[in-house]
Amino acid sequence: MPTHLRFRRRSFLGLIFLFSLSTTALYFIYSAPGIVNEYLFMVQATGIHIKDNVKNIGAQVLEQVVRGGYNINGTDYAYDFNLSESDVPPTTYLPDSFTYLSSQICPERLPSMKGRLEVNMSEMALEDVERVLLNAEPSMTLGGYWKPRDCVPRWKVAILVPFRNRHEHLPILLRHLIPALQRQRLQFAFYVVEQVGSEPFNRAMLFNVGFREAMRDLDWDCMVFHDVDHMLENDRNYYGCGDMPRHFAVKLNKYSYMLPYNEFFGGVSGLTVEQFTKINGFPNAFWGWGGEDDDLWNRVQYANYTVSRPQGELGRYMSIPHHHRGEVQFLGRYTLLRRSKERQSLDGLNNLQYSPLLSRRPLYTNISVSLSRKLAPIADYN
Repeated sequence: MPTHLRFRRRSFLGLIFLFSLSTTALYFIYSAPGIVNEYLFMVQATGIHIKDNVKNIGAQVLEQVVRGGYNINGTDYAYDFNLSESDVPPTTYLPDSFTYLSSQICPERLPSMKGRLEVNMSEMALEDVERVLLNAEPSMTLGGYWKPRDCVPRWKVAILVPFRNRHEHLPILLRHLIPALQRQRLQFAFYVVEQVGSEPFNRAMLFNVGFREAMRDLDWDCMVFHDVDHMLENDRNYYGCGDMPRHFAVKLNKYSYMLPYNEFFGGVSGLTVEQFTKINGFPNAFWGWGGEDDDLWNRVQYANYTVSRPQGELGRYMSIPHHHRGEVQFLGRYTLLRRSKERQSLDGLNNLQYSPLLSRRPLYTNISVSLSRKLAPIADYN
């Protein structure tokens, strides 16, 4: 082979090697950290489960020893053992025979709220979900608005769902969550806030857009900020506004049903309109995966609010498996979080600009919006 051809071939192979190396490096910089973080959460949760199991085995051995000490002439004497710190007293719900007038405020603990739900994650076309739910409850109006007719709704709740390219997840969420909220007798509507364009996904900014547009629609009492892939496992996890700020998704299956850390505020959370306005909403500066929920937690704390969580097993959720590549990691989130307090009054609802495109579907209102850093100007993003 001539020398110049060998040189060209080596150059070509070198270019392929450099391209492969650079794409691998970009993957580990932007995508892998999120996967690693999730894996570390799972490892941590597994370790805690093992520790709890060992503790419970030890407690059971201790119980047998103590019971032996309380056994006289073959008679067992009562001794109270409480092996689970997560056990909570059972909450009383109204009996099936309970009746109320259409002029009365809807009770919070209705007999229609049965507790543990079967979670069906099978995929289904959106049109089929629309047909099934509208046949079951024809009173839903265009845009996904619903309110009970047998009582006066205690709360008006807007469900905000940030969205991009999750077309297989949205029908699953609507099929599952809409009947649960109807059993809770809440007045509600769904707002799917869809990011278009090529910028990294900005979940927080989408929530701010959804808040603004929802409040133009109706005088809502509170907002529930709901990821599209989070599936409620218990319809007694009440989405009303009374205990807000509220973190609903306390125990997620992909984290072995454990809270990753105490300040975790992700997945599904809720604030009243007054609270969300007071804290200046979500920060707009978080482009990509991670950090915006931690910043929201900080804002809530700085406003002297206390976050509540459902007790026991009420806060269980399942995560729909992903069949596509996730969003890129936001590498600047730790810098922003260190300056969370000083940025709270500068970045949020008060510096938000956007141009939405609204459309009404049978089960939700779709808000399409193209986002960029120019739409939420502040002096410094770093």
